[in-house]
Amino acid sequence: MIDRRAFLRVSALAGTALASGAALASGTPAWAGPRPADWSALARGLGGRLIRPGDASYDSARKVFNTAFDGTRPAAVAYCRTAADVTECLAFARKYGVAVTSRSGGHSYAGWSTGPGLVVDVSPMNAVSYSGGRATVGAGARLVDVYSRLGAHGVSIPAGSCPTVGVAGLTLGGGIGVVSRKYGLTCDVLESARIVTADGRVVTCSATEHPDLYWASRGGGGGNFGVATSFTFRTHATRDVTVFFLHWPWKKAAAAVRAWQAWAPYAPDAMWSNLHLNHDPSLDVQIGGLYVGDRAGCERLLADLVRRVGSDPSSRWISPSSYGHAMMIMAGCSTMTVSQCHRPGSLPGQTSDGRLVRDAFSAKSHLAYAPLSAAGITALLGQVAASGRHSVLLDALGGAVGRIAPDGTAFPHRRALFSVQYYAHQAGGAAWTRAAHAAMRPHFGDHAYVNYIDPELTGWRRQYYGANAERLARVKAAYDPERLFRLPQGV
Repeated sequence: MIDRRAFLRVSALAGTALASGAALASGTPAWAGPRPADWSALARGLGGRLIRPGDASYDSARKVFNTAFDGTRPAAVAYCRTAADVTECLAFARKYGVAVTSRSGGHSYAGWSTGPGLVVDVSPMNAVSYSGGRATVGAGARLVDVYSRLGAHGVSIPAGSCPTVGVAGLTLGGGIGVVSRKYGLTCDVLESARIVTADGRVVTCSATEHPDLYWASRGGGGGNFGVATSFTFRTHATRDVTVFFLHWPWKKAAAAVRAWQAWAPYAPDAMWSNLHLNHDPSLDVQIGGLYVGDRAGCERLLADLVRRVGSDPSSRWISPSSYGHAMMIMAGCSTMTVSQCHRPGSLPGQTSDGRLVRDAFSAKSHLAYAPLSAAGITALLGQVAASGRHSVLLDALGGAVGRIAPDGTAFPHRRALFSVQYYAHQAGGAAWTRAAHAAMRPHFGDHAYVNYIDPELTGWRRQYYGANAERLARVKAAYDPERLFRLPQGV
């Protein structure tokens, strides 16, 4: 007797030779041989658009944010307008054994928003609506549009700062952002999600419906359990805030790190901050952030930070701001319109007047569960001072993030003090990120953020998910027993 799971694994591997579209038909005996996938039939069955090699838009459609993955050539990109389109794509993938990848904003650090098979892109499902304290957001909505459209109603959700990130990937992996300490992670305000499961069902998961899938969708990582098509979030009212950026010379770097890590995770919830140690091209120390309150309150808290550093910053910029404009500042779009704060183009998620460009980068992460010792600070600064153009970014946690139990959602790092990201812009920066991560492992331990997914990690299940890994595996077995969704680091 043929073992069905083993057979499907072989089928999917055959399906990754998909530049030609050849794949095994689901359920076809292995001795029958492959037959070509009927891409024309898929195109006819979609309400959205299927883009194939040779089509005018293919070269743009296949590319994700990180230019390091420009060599990947999917067999097709399906721009899905509805959940029914997603169901159609998954039925096609099952029938022909085609490898399938879901994509929202296309920012996967490992390039896993694309692949050689069928890319299911949910960008057309980008509607944002609001009623009675709840926001319903399409899975393909970009963060800049989420902030803008909800801001018109005087509300928002806690989310990230990168404007072209899709809300789906951010939410499903947890969602660290610029008001997390005040309002929680993005997944913390998720009340329900609409998901197309591997067998093509469209389900709504919440605390009372499919509760295990709901739990897993709050930090378990995108691309594991199904294709999300929309989310319902609790919102918070927006108000004027204060944005700040302080700089110190490199000779004060050790004092700045020591002061910041003792101050930022324990500050009042309204204060969120990050510490950037930059070598791009010169060495620089920046502490920036956002305070949900007026300038006077912000100044009082910053005075305590400056006292801890032991010297005044070499430059400071502190400004009251509307909530919406603050999000544009954090996005690097303070002089742009919302429309300009996109990638240029005519495909879903792009705008004709978009100004944002793609990047070639390498990145890795840690989560800090304890402050760095003096030796740890010395090691960190030594890595930043190494030759190259790179940064280490520390984002404060604590506050509302830490008031949820580690197993309350799939995101386990509730007791972490701050996140750590090693980031090199140039394509050749992988050697530096690898060395910096290895050098800091003795000081930070083995904890990583799944939204900064890292294909080189060993023991990644524990690093991303901690004690939640076993429950996530059970949810995977329940909702995708044949492993249609097969990420290299899939749960």
